Amino acid sequence: MGIIMIKCPQTGREIPTGIKADREKFRCSVVFFARTFCSLCQANHEWFAKDAWVKEAWVYEPSEVADINGLLAAG
Repeated sequence: MGIIMIKCPQTGREIPTGIKADREKFRCSVVFFARTFCSLCQANHEWFAKDAWVKEAWVYEPSEVADINGLLAAG
């Protein structure tokens, strides 16, 4: 289980969508469209499932955890 991530088109950085998903189930999911607020550039980003990925919790570096917690709290 992890968090669905997208790339901010303004900054190029990974941002969490706040949606939890299983990597294999997400990979096999139907095409869908969603919006996510980005606290980095203060804008809503529209994205398709094909442009997103699941980042497992164990993949996070310690410095990323604070950033991600802040982004989720802001969104």
